[in-house]
This record gives sequence, C-alpha cells and structure tokens, in this order.
Amino acid sequence: MRVLQINSVCGYGSTGRIAAELADALASEGHECRIAYGRGDVPEKYRDIAVRIGADWDVRVHGVMTRLFDTHGFHSKAATARFLRWADEYDPELLWLHNLHGYYIDVEMLFAWIKRRPDMQVRWTLHDCWAFTGHCTHFTVAKCEQWKTGCTRCVEQRRYPASYGRDNCAENYARKRAAFTGVKHMCLITPSQWLADLVRQSFLKEYPVEVRHNTIDRSVFRPTPSDFRERHGLTEKRIVLGVAGVWDRRKGLDDFIRLSELLDERYAVVLIGLTEKQIARLPKSVLGLPRTNSVRELAEAYTAADVFVNPTYEDNYPTTNLEAQACGTPVVTYRTGGSPESVPPENVVPVGDAAALVRRIDEMTAVRKDSE
Repeated sequence: MRVLQINSVCGYGSTGRIAAELADALASEGHECRIAYGRGDVPEKYRDIAVRIGADWDVRVHGVMTRLFDTHGFHSKAATARFLRWADEYDPELLWLHNLHGYYIDVEMLFAWIKRRPDMQVRWTLHDCWAFTGHCTHFTVAKCEQWKTGCTRCVEQRRYPASYGRDNCAENYARKRAAFTGVKHMCLITPSQWLADLVRQSFLKEYPVEVRHNTIDRSVFRPTPSDFRERHGLTEKRIVLGVAGVWDRRKGLDDFIRLSELLDERYAVVLIGLTEKQIARLPKSVLGLPRTNSVRELAEAYTAADVFVNPTYEDNYPTTNLEAQACGTPVVTYRTGGSPESVPPENVVPVGDAAALVRRIDEMTAVRKDSE
C-alpha cells in the first residue's frame, strides 16, 4: 500500500519523530511510505522518503500574512498546488495527516483535493486543538470554550500562530469547519483520552475517534550511561530535569525558576531546550542548555537525572514523559491535559502547586538514592 504522511517537520521534534517512527513501522510491514513536510532539516535516514512542501521563502511569507491578517493555514497556495500535483502522481491509498499548522500548506486546497479522492483512506492524528478552533492550539489556560459553538473574539490572538493585526478567528473557524467536515473514510486519532473528549464536543464530532497513545523508540530511549554529570559539575547533586522544544510560561519555565528557589542545595535544576537569551537570564541556581536534535544526548540527560519534572499548563500527551521513564527516570507532572495519562497517579500534582512539586521531588529522589 502507498502511504503519504503530511506533517510540519520530518524526523525531529515530537511530531516529526512520531511521523518518522510510523514510516519505519509501515515500511517493516511492506508498505511504501513518503513523508511530506513543511520546514526544517531532515535526518539523513529519512531523506529518501521525505518530500518538502514549498521552501523557506513560502514559510516566511505565510508567517508574515499570519502576523498581519490572522489567516494561518490559508496561504502557501503555489507551494500547495505544486505538492498536490506531485501527490496526484504518487497516488496514495492511505493519507495520514499530522500537524497542518506551521506556515507551510493551504488547508482548504489540501482538503478539496482529499474530497476529490473519495476512495482514499484518511487518518488524522491530532497533536493539539488547532484543527477545531479559530486560531489557537490550546485554550486550557485561557479557559475559553468558544470552539464548541463558534469562535468570535480570540483571547489567544497573540499566541502561536500569533497575529498582531486583525482578529480573524470567526472566519477561520467557519473556513476550517467547511474544509475539514464531510470527508469520506476519515478517522481521527488522538494521543490522549483528554483530547478525544474535546474532539467529540467540536465540529469534528462526525468522525470516529481512536485513542492511540504516543510511543517512542525504546532502542534509543533507554538507560544510557554517560559523563553528563561530570561534564556539568553535578556529580554530588540530585538532578531535577526539564526538557522542552520551546520554553515559555505555559511550559512551566517560571515554575522551574520558583522550584529552584524552593529546593535546597542538594539539588540542581537543569533545563534543556532554552534559547541563548533565556539561558543568559537564568538565575545561577539553574543550568540552562540549548535545544538538541540528538536523541542520544537526550537519552543521556534523562538517564543522568534523578527526576524529570513536567510542570506544563497545557499539553496533549507529551512524549518527554515517556522518554524520561524509558530511560529509568521517574516523572512528576501537573494535572492538566493528557500529561497525567502517562504518569503514575501519585506523581501527579495540582497545577501551579510548587510546594506539592517539592514534596514529591523529595520523596522520589530519596527513594532513588536509597536504592543505589
């Protein structure tokens, strides 16, 4: 069977690795697979099956139009047309969608093409809520429920995909609903029960929804000894680790700063995935490291840590939780979104409760030290 996946990135980042691992699984079953992607580099292993949609210029223009007019997902028309001509020649029997946001494809053109192919099977893995809102990817912190009936005034306009011009969420909502509904043979897949419950309340409720928890490559994410502690002068410390592709307040950056103030001198807070500016602003009690696309380096850091903390305020089913645990490191997280679904119940604490985080970290690291 010929399979075509579409995602914003290929082979790196959480969704990029998910698409790549799915391609590996399909290939092992004898299927032919291609991954169409929008931006970024591609690991050498996947370059033979990767097909780029557009170029850097298309992404930049799409981004500018989004900033000005809040019309994310409705640009890159020339790039989309070229890609769909290629897709017609490839003639997939199964189309597997992932993140369609990311400044690289026109979703109306894509779904018009899908509807012209009524015999093609379609799967769409939703990694966030963007498919059924007028703008945002998440709305938990904002406590917004407009998406259930129709977005009218966006309270998250300046969040990704940020717009600093007009608020176009009402029109976006209507255009998405028209484009995304009425597809034959489409099944939606969510990595968490939390997101599945939301989908069933949205305009996508006409489709069957399957919950398939994200998986990781356990040949990579496994206990991986290294000199991580020695390199960073942490041999005598209990390491509290955080990892994110993009750090901001909603990912818990401020909570980690607070945590570093509450933990005593036995601990060292280590954050991976920060920008240079963020690293420069960190207090001395926090070790900041830049983002890495090396999964081995991540596995080494997870293994070296005593506890992985995920104080996220909005998330679907974060693979970082899975990666840390696969490397033998326990995880504590906030009770939000789908994050608790991958963590033992005793390691889930109320959102924003720094004192509860400290207590659980103390308990978890004491147990680990006693067992060594």
